[in-house]
Amino acid sequence: MKTDLARILSISGQHGLFQYLAQARNGAVVEALSDKKRTVADGKCRITTLADISIYTSEGELKLQEVFLKLKEVLGEDAAPASKAAPAEIKALFDKAVPEYDDSRFYISHMKKIVDWYNELRSYASFDFVNPEDEQEEEAAAE
Repeated sequence: MKTDLARILSISGQHGLFQYLAQARNGAVVEALSDKKRTVADGKCRITTLADISIYTSEGELKLQEVFLKLKEVLGEDAAPASKAAPAEIKALFDKAVPEYDDSRFYISHMKKIVDWYNELRSYASFDFVNPEDEQEEEAAAE
């Protein structure tokens, strides 16, 4: 099954990633990717879809989906180093996968968050991403 990063959420104050299920009166109904527990994410929390996240590079910005695919090219079927790994190890991974990242605006704290997300997607979803352009073409063909 394809992973739609527009429906995968990061919620401030919560560990892990969540799948958006439905709108609730005071927020959003979400399901944790790891344990499938459902909850309501309060509208006061900062909720961000992974599709909206980019990293800074020397050429501009690179969408998180592309970063995940570049990491997968480097890592193959292996997991990324845990966020608790040595910062030098995580930095070395990004030096190989995304050598053009802007080290003055893309920090080790961002890298740690991305490797955590990478490992969670690797375990509970897939790197076969839904492409928004493909969906638009399918909708146009259906009409």
